[in-house]
Amino acid sequence: MAYGYHGKILHVDLTAGTLAVEEPEESFYRKYLGGSAMGAYYLWKHTPPGSDPLGPENTLSLMLSVITGAPISGQSRLAATAKSPLSGLADESTAGGFWPAELKFAGYDGIVIRGKSERPVYLWVHDGEAELRDATHLLGRFTADVEDAIREELGETRAQVLQCGPSAEAGVPFGVLINNANRVNGRGGMGTVMASKNLKAVVVRGRDRPEIADPDALQALARWGAEHVDESGVSGFKRLGTAVLIAAQSRVGGLPTRNWTSGTFEGAEAIGGERMAETILQRNDTCYACAVRCKRVVEVTEGPFRVDPRYGGPEYETIGTMGSYCGVDDLAAIARAHQLCDMYGIDTITCGATIAWAMECFERGLIDLEDTEGIELRFGNAHALVQMVELIAKREGFGRVLSEGSVRAAKALGVGEDLVVAVKGRELPAHMPQTKRTMALVYAVNPGGADHTVYEHDTSYARFPERMAEIGLLDPQPPQVLNAEMVRYSLYSQWAISSQECLCTCKFVFGPAWQLYSASQMVEAVRAVTGWQVTLWELMKAGERRLNLLRAFNAREGVGGEADTMPAKMEVPLQGGPTDGLAVTREEFESAKALFYGMAGWDEQGRPTRPKLEELGLGWVADELALR
Repeated sequence: MAYGYHGKILHVDLTAGTLAVEEPEESFYRKYLGGSAMGAYYLWKHTPPGSDPLGPENTLSLMLSVITGAPISGQSRLAATAKSPLSGLADESTAGGFWPAELKFAGYDGIVIRGKSERPVYLWVHDGEAELRDATHLLGRFTADVEDAIREELGETRAQVLQCGPSAEAGVPFGVLINNANRVNGRGGMGTVMASKNLKAVVVRGRDRPEIADPDALQALARWGAEHVDESGVSGFKRLGTAVLIAAQSRVGGLPTRNWTSGTFEGAEAIGGERMAETILQRNDTCYACAVRCKRVVEVTEGPFRVDPRYGGPEYETIGTMGSYCGVDDLAAIARAHQLCDMYGIDTITCGATIAWAMECFERGLIDLEDTEGIELRFGNAHALVQMVELIAKREGFGRVLSEGSVRAAKALGVGEDLVVAVKGRELPAHMPQTKRTMALVYAVNPGGADHTVYEHDTSYARFPERMAEIGLLDPQPPQVLNAEMVRYSLYSQWAISSQECLCTCKFVFGPAWQLYSASQMVEAVRAVTGWQVTLWELMKAGERRLNLLRAFNAREGVGGEADTMPAKMEVPLQGGPTDGLAVTREEFESAKALFYGMAGWDEQGRPTRPKLEELGLGWVADELALR
């Protein structure tokens, strides 16, 4: 019998309006584990080469893992996988909350969505059953309102709703998937893919918890985690959320400021975790069964920027992109901008970074008031920030131009392309390659583009040597180097983190470095839930398999190493603070990239080779690519 999972994948054909259940063999679950590894598998199987990301032939997968829903911290996460409307490449995005565990309790390990419905619908999955229901009355409404309406309609106050927002319906390419109105699959435009299918939401409710192979062992591990949160690397997140990083990053010169002109922001203290706790924080929130409780819930009842706690609160990335990127030190304005993104369903990173790009263009005289339709789009203008977020979300005025993201906006306007900070259509998150050198490399080689969550950052190698040794890394390097050992570090830690993308575990809870649980404890958790005697090596190979499957999909689309780029701004020396003068050279980046390809078993164009694919049990992929 299966432990931890049901052995059922729900397939939804929206064009035909049909639902079917696939029951894969145990070997399939052990090979891929879940998450975006399974998502990439179904993307390969059901999406023809050259498919339009917003066409009915694109496949959107919502995948859990073999341990999702187990009673332990850090397991309630969802991986959404599709061909991205931003890049045209394979992409995935993860989110936490209660929706992932609830889908498992509803009787399924994942959902594969194809086609396009003739009319707006939502999918209702409950206690092993599923049906498509009319969603016409839900279009154009804010996310919290949609959630309330669906719960009332179904008579299920505890139903969990995953939806795309009105911005995705309007065609903003960085539309998100959002559950609980504040847990977000933020990157890659997954919400826009869902909207393109005339699917408004996926609603789940269930009571079927899979049996655990060794409940005593799992309970002991869960108890250990709850007892050690306050002395672990995530203690600061429990106390102040990820916003605790804002002031610290600025102090060391690693907080992107004024569209990556500097790494130090003079207003960092005013928008950081301590200030949030003293002023607008209402309470802490959590995900299913998690003891860390890192989620912030904020409220502002006075002043020009009112904030509703229903939409949670801004995290580090949002505070960075809406704050320091834009030179804005008004925490209430940032929180309001965050709320607008959640109400309309758009990615805060792409939105804030695109506005920051436009602000630099305005400051340099590349665009003017005529372009912006009268908005003084200067660094530090909090009112302009909030106004522009809403215009982007509605695709109105100058917001229509910026709603395409900075890469496309620069091309459309014919200005500022050298000021864009993005890889594969993804604006860079708030972690700087100038201070963490391997980030230039990993942002480039990651299949979906710039992503700070796909490996361990440079500082972890020296700070956590015992834990890093568990994944075969024994030679910590000094800061700000990009040598062969740091390339190997990037590759190994990417495999380790990729295994978590298969297992859908939270990177604040499980991981090879500073997290609550170590890599070896992650192995213990998988063993306790599934009964499989897995090893860390096996889990890391699953992570490597996932990465190669995604890279191979991109190769099938005709895209290789030419897309693995570094933004020109990384070569421009930073100004001010402790990182004044720092830059990444093109020579060191290209050298590291070539070395990474070789270590990964890829060819000179960054494409997986047949020997590598065969090693990973992906010979069928090599056959489809006609590799020799």
